[in-house]
Amino acid sequence: MRRFLAVGLDCYLCLLVVGLLVRSCVDSGVTGGAVALLVVKLAVLSFANQVLLTMAVRASAGKLIMGVRVIRLPDAGRPGFRPLVLRWLYGLLWLPSQPWRRLRAPAAGPGPERPGACPADPHEDLAGVRQVRRSDLRSYRAAVRERPR
Repeated sequence: MRRFLAVGLDCYLCLLVVGLLVRSCVDSGVTGGAVALLVVKLAVLSFANQVLLTMAVRASAGKLIMGVRVIRLPDAGRPGFRPLVLRWLYGLLWLPSQPWRRLRAPAAGPGPERPGACPADPHEDLAGVRQVRRSDLRSYRAAVRERPR
Protein backbone atom coordinates (compact mmCIF):
# COMPACT_ATOMS: atom_id res chain seq x y z
CA MET A 1 0.00 0.00 0.00
CA ARG A 2 2.91 2.36 0.72
CA ARG A 3 4.13 2.06 -2.86
CA PHE A 4 0.77 3.12 -4.29
CA LEU A 5 0.47 6.03 -1.88
CA ALA A 6 4.01 7.08 -2.79
CA VAL A 7 3.12 7.06 -6.51
CA GLY A 8 0.00 9.09 -5.79
CA LEU A 9 2.03 11.61 -3.81
CA ASP A 10 4.58 11.86 -6.62
CA CYS A 11 1.83 12.55 -9.16
CA TYR A 12 0.16 15.10 -6.91
CA LEU A 13 3.40 16.95 -6.13
CA CYS A 14 4.43 17.00 -9.78
CA LEU A 15 1.07 18.35 -10.94
CA LEU A 16 0.99 20.89 -8.12
CA VAL A 17 4.44 22.31 -8.90
CA VAL A 18 3.86 22.38 -12.66
CA GLY A 19 0.43 23.93 -12.17
CA LEU A 20 1.97 26.71 -10.15
CA LEU A 21 4.69 27.25 -12.77
CA VAL A 22 2.31 27.27 -15.73
CA ARG A 23 -0.20 29.58 -14.12
CA SER A 24 1.68 32.64 -15.32
CA CYS A 25 1.67 31.33 -18.91
CA VAL A 26 -2.08 30.68 -18.86
CA ASP A 27 -2.76 34.16 -17.48
CA SER A 28 -0.97 35.66 -20.46
CA GLY A 29 -3.52 34.10 -22.85
CA VAL A 30 -1.20 31.79 -24.83
CA THR A 31 -3.14 28.52 -24.59
CA GLY A 32 -1.36 26.39 -27.24
CA GLY A 33 2.03 27.33 -25.92
CA ALA A 34 0.88 26.84 -22.33
CA VAL A 35 -0.20 23.27 -23.03
CA ALA A 36 3.11 22.42 -24.70
CA LEU A 37 4.97 24.08 -21.84
CA LEU A 38 2.92 22.10 -19.33
CA VAL A 39 3.79 18.79 -21.01
CA VAL A 40 7.50 19.63 -21.18
CA LYS A 41 7.61 20.78 -17.56
CA LEU A 42 5.75 17.67 -16.41
CA ALA A 43 8.24 15.41 -18.21
CA VAL A 44 11.29 17.27 -16.88
CA LEU A 45 9.96 17.38 -13.33
CA SER A 46 8.97 13.72 -13.46
CA PHE A 47 12.45 12.78 -14.73
CA ALA A 48 14.16 14.83 -12.04
CA ASN A 49 11.98 13.29 -9.32
CA GLN A 50 12.03 9.68 -10.50
CA VAL A 51 15.60 9.41 -11.83
CA LEU A 52 17.85 12.14 -10.44
CA LEU A 53 16.41 12.30 -6.93
CA THR A 54 16.28 8.50 -6.74
CA MET A 55 19.96 8.32 -7.74
CA ALA A 56 20.84 10.82 -5.03
CA VAL A 57 18.77 9.59 -2.06
CA ARG A 58 17.33 6.22 -3.23
CA ALA A 59 13.78 7.54 -3.33
CA SER A 60 11.53 10.00 -5.10
CA ALA A 61 9.73 12.70 -3.12
CA GLY A 62 6.64 10.55 -2.53
CA LYS A 63 8.73 7.55 -1.51
CA LEU A 64 10.72 9.69 0.93
CA ILE A 65 7.49 10.80 2.58
CA MET A 66 6.16 7.22 2.76
CA GLY A 67 9.45 5.68 3.99
CA VAL A 68 10.13 3.59 0.88
CA ARG A 69 13.54 3.18 -0.74
CA VAL A 70 14.56 1.94 -4.20
CA ILE A 71 17.39 -0.62 -4.22
CA ARG A 72 19.29 -2.56 -6.84
CA LEU A 73 18.91 -6.33 -6.84
CA PRO A 74 20.49 -8.61 -5.65
CA ASP A 75 22.94 -6.66 -3.47
CA ALA A 76 20.60 -3.91 -2.15
CA GLY A 77 22.92 -1.25 -3.55
CA ARG A 78 22.19 2.11 -5.11
CA PRO A 79 20.54 1.73 -8.54
CA GLY A 80 22.36 3.18 -11.54
CA PHE A 81 21.26 5.75 -14.09
CA ARG A 82 20.25 3.34 -16.89
CA PRO A 83 17.95 1.11 -14.79
CA LEU A 84 16.27 4.19 -13.32
CA VAL A 85 15.69 5.71 -16.77
CA LEU A 86 14.21 2.41 -18.01
CA ARG A 87 11.97 2.26 -14.95
CA TRP A 88 10.86 5.89 -15.47
CA LEU A 89 10.02 5.28 -19.15
CA TYR A 90 8.13 2.11 -18.22
CA GLY A 91 6.03 4.02 -15.70
CA LEU A 92 5.51 6.95 -18.03
CA LEU A 93 4.60 5.11 -21.23
CA TRP A 94 3.43 1.55 -20.52
CA LEU A 95 1.61 1.68 -17.18
CA PRO A 96 -0.88 4.45 -18.09
CA SER A 97 -2.06 2.43 -21.10
CA GLN A 98 -3.02 -0.61 -19.01
CA PRO A 99 -6.54 0.50 -17.96
CA TRP A 100 -7.37 1.27 -21.59
CA ARG A 101 -6.04 -2.12 -22.73
CA ARG A 102 -8.03 -3.85 -19.96
CA LEU A 103 -11.26 -2.11 -21.04
CA ARG A 104 -10.75 -3.04 -24.69
CA ALA A 105 -9.91 -6.69 -23.98
CA PRO A 106 -12.75 -9.18 -24.02
CA ALA A 107 -14.07 -10.02 -20.58
CA ALA A 108 -12.45 -13.18 -19.26
CA GLY A 109 -14.68 -15.64 -17.49
CA PRO A 110 -13.95 -17.13 -14.09
CA GLY A 111 -11.78 -19.83 -15.66
CA PRO A 112 -8.04 -20.47 -15.38
CA GLU A 113 -5.59 -17.79 -16.34
CA ARG A 114 -4.01 -17.68 -19.76
CA PRO A 115 -1.65 -20.59 -20.38
CA GLY A 116 1.95 -19.72 -19.67
CA ALA A 117 1.01 -16.59 -17.76
CA CYS A 118 2.24 -16.43 -14.22
CA PRO A 119 1.28 -13.69 -11.81
CA ALA A 120 4.01 -11.11 -11.46
CA ASP A 121 5.57 -10.40 -8.11
CA PRO A 122 3.89 -7.17 -6.95
CA HIS A 123 7.15 -5.96 -5.43
CA GLU A 124 9.29 -6.69 -8.48
CA ASP A 125 10.18 -3.73 -10.60
CA LEU A 126 11.54 -3.29 -14.08
CA ALA A 127 15.30 -3.14 -14.69
CA GLY A 128 16.38 -5.10 -11.63
CA VAL A 129 15.35 -2.68 -8.92
CA ARG A 130 12.92 -3.14 -6.05
CA GLN A 131 11.07 -0.87 -3.65
CA VAL A 132 11.43 -1.72 0.04
CA ARG A 133 10.54 -0.10 3.34
CA ARG A 134 13.36 1.91 4.87
CA SER A 135 13.14 -0.03 8.15
CA ASP A 136 13.46 -3.36 6.29
CA LEU A 137 16.55 -2.07 4.48
CA ARG A 138 18.16 -1.10 7.80
CA SER A 139 17.40 -4.55 9.24
CA TYR A 140 18.87 -6.25 6.17
CA ARG A 141 22.10 -4.23 6.38
CA ALA A 142 22.46 -4.99 10.10
CA ALA A 143 21.99 -8.72 9.42
CA VAL A 144 24.60 -8.67 6.65
CA ARG A 145 27.14 -6.91 8.92
CA GLU A 146 26.64 -9.51 11.68
CA ARG A 147 26.85 -12.50 9.35
CA PRO A 148 30.13 -14.45 9.73
CA ARG A 149 32.29 -14.48 6.65
